Amino acid sequence: MFTLFRWMVRIVSTALLSVMLGGFFIWYFASRSLPDYNATYAVEGISAPVEIVRSTEDVPHIFGASDHDVFFALGLAHAEDRLWQMTVMRRTVQGRLSEVFGADTLKTDELMRRLDLYGAAIESVSAQDADTLAALEAYSAGVNQWIELVNEGARGRGAPEFFLFDAPIAYWTPADSLAILKLLSVQLESQFNEEVLRARVSMLGQDWTRDIMPDMPGQGVAALPDYAALFPTVPRNVQTALAAPDAMSPFPPRHFAGASNAFAAAPERSAAGGSLLANDPHLGLTAPSVWYLARVELASGGVIGGTIPGIPLVLTGRNAELGWGITSAYADTLDLYIEELNPADPERYRTPAGWEAFATRRAIIQVKDADPVTLTLRWTTNGPVLPGGHFNLASVTPPGHVVSLNWTALSRQDSSMSAGLALMRARSVTEAATAGERYIAPAQNLILADQTSVGMVAIGRLPARDPGHATQGRMPSPGWEAANRWTGFLPYDDNPKFLNPEGGIVINTNNKTVDRPFPRHVSYDWGDSQRVLRLTRLMGEREVHSRESFIAAQLDTVSPAARGLLPLVGADLWFTGAPAPDGTPERMRQRALELLAAWDGEMNEHLPEPLIYAAWMRALQNRLIRDELGPLATEFTQLEPLFVERVFRNTDGAGRWCDVMQSAPVETCTDIARMALDDALLELRAKFGTKVESWRWGDAHEALQDHQVLGRAPLLGWVTNIRQSTSGGDFTLMRGMTKGTEPNPFANVHAAGFRGVYDFADPDSSVFVIATGQSGHPLSRHYDDLSVLWRRGEYIPMSLDPELARAAAAGITRLEPAAPAE
Repeated sequence: MFTLFRWMVRIVSTALLSVMLGGFFIWYFASRSLPDYNATYAVEGISAPVEIVRSTEDVPHIFGASDHDVFFALGLAHAEDRLWQMTVMRRTVQGRLSEVFGADTLKTDELMRRLDLYGAAIESVSAQDADTLAALEAYSAGVNQWIELVNEGARGRGAPEFFLFDAPIAYWTPADSLAILKLLSVQLESQFNEEVLRARVSMLGQDWTRDIMPDMPGQGVAALPDYAALFPTVPRNVQTALAAPDAMSPFPPRHFAGASNAFAAAPERSAAGGSLLANDPHLGLTAPSVWYLARVELASGGVIGGTIPGIPLVLTGRNAELGWGITSAYADTLDLYIEELNPADPERYRTPAGWEAFATRRAIIQVKDADPVTLTLRWTTNGPVLPGGHFNLASVTPPGHVVSLNWTALSRQDSSMSAGLALMRARSVTEAATAGERYIAPAQNLILADQTSVGMVAIGRLPARDPGHATQGRMPSPGWEAANRWTGFLPYDDNPKFLNPEGGIVINTNNKTVDRPFPRHVSYDWGDSQRVLRLTRLMGEREVHSRESFIAAQLDTVSPAARGLLPLVGADLWFTGAPAPDGTPERMRQRALELLAAWDGEMNEHLPEPLIYAAWMRALQNRLIRDELGPLATEFTQLEPLFVERVFRNTDGAGRWCDVMQSAPVETCTDIARMALDDALLELRAKFGTKVESWRWGDAHEALQDHQVLGRAPLLGWVTNIRQSTSGGDFTLMRGMTKGTEPNPFANVHAAGFRGVYDFADPDSSVFVIATGQSGHPLSRHYDDLSVLWRRGEYIPMSLDPELARAAAAGITRLEPAAPAE
């Protein structure tokens, strides 16, 4: 017995020792890639010494003798902190993820190859002006210098992920940076899903689209034909839900395209007498964040703000005289076309001039642990051909037809990077608006503030469409009809522009910016109808604003949707009936209604009311649409407040949605509201217990900032994922978009990855923050240090004072020109 015990002790001790040694070696090799921020490197490619001064929060302040040297150092700093992220983004747009991750990413690679965004980026290098090309080359040289330093110094392959995945690192090129900018167009585009979904709902008949996909208030739109009338041979039984996208797909689901808030106040509306500007772009939450804070000292002056690793631009930020913010413009810059194949020769398709042959090219996708996949890429004169397996295109494609795409992001002479660099060097609102003329895609609203004025201008090419377009770009249209094809692009002067407005305030929350008839309409599908109501009220409540009032607005968690919908939906339910016995479903419903009746709509993480409201509205919408839309109901995962309002106001007879079509009785909207509330409370009770007052919105609305690759592994996810209880919701200014699908439908997955407030009365009092940390290395203390501040609504200084940067430096990386080889 004693011998057995000794052997058990030896086995357990050996196992523990093995685990400890394994953990040590994992830590050792992973930590080799942690950068030394106090190092000095002799590098080729710079003309004079460069300093990268790191603040306490790891924000690099870059000082060099020339713009070339500064952009070189920015490339090195990006690669030092985010090399894995940069290479994955590049592989995404190249359509080469499957080489590393296998068949799971094949569908994304196939679509990227068909769009050929990387090919467009390569050709767009020649479209850049000389200054931008020089900046791109210097930036690329800086990235490549860090790759060489990693290889020469055995610095852990540059990131821990490279130990786990066989992902050879190619040197960076200017085309790679242009490709990352095009990848943003993918992440911000909503029209793929909107056009297809509108067509699918249209085929159900009964004009359901008028209610469930309504036009923004105040917009007059001519009636559109039913999709089935345009294409009578489309099979009606192909009404299936979208397949789950690849885990690493950059194409956002419906309602998850880019969103943002930006607002500015002129000096006369500022308490301190200087212009104010606030910006918080919203993208899918990840760890690390897509954003990276940086300051570059150019010959034209210092520039500080939010960058994206891989791109040598400050996309939102300021210099000494000018601040700028960005919001998704939601311009309709994409059209899908149904192309008719020649029955006698399917390699040809119909055009206004007759049958033409597809332009074709072969492409081979290498797949890890599987055979290569060969694709035949096809293009029409409208654009690339997309297979029916993407975006559920098969459900709207008649037999004998295929779908093609025209999209401004496909431009092969894309000068957006040059426009961005000119913006960084601009010194006034007027100069910045002029710089936007060269910008192509993705379409953005540029909110501006200088020392004396404010303004907003939409930048990005807007397609010129024929007034006779069959679907006005809202659904796929016949590609062989000339009236449906783009006739070019609208002049830049046609883009919405508001300079020095009379009230001294400009705002945008992705809301409708203009009310113009087609084809100068800009868009029919805007990104917001709710946040704008709250921001308009907050901006109007004060005669003058301050940095603090702008921060308060940016962090506001009151939901205008909750304030507007609850009185409508619960109109006949408040305080009705005698008190029910404790412990009964009726009593729980009464208690929930009592709480909601006294609630002000604040989506505070510590309260139960936001959770009850969100669950109720989710259950209500599901009950309203399930029988009318059938399987298509699964496409509407997010609350549609305009739809619910139309139903409960019975706008244009929309109250018909309340009656269950399959049942004999005629249900009223009050009946459906009561049943939906019971559904919601039953679900919440099962998840959070029986005591309503103890429920917390934050327990359900946890921010999921997950590592895109390692976050799915059980143990590694515990190290790499950042999870935090958060306030806000789908329609609050401090937006926390809910996932909308099980098992955690209220999880916060889409929010402001960057927040900045710029005060030109005292520019160095400006502040900013990102959602995670600067480093992409999970073992770095800067991997998640800013996430604590972000969750609490706090910021860090955004100063251009070089002495202040040096005084608070946590490390200074020095780059010195390498001695010439003898």
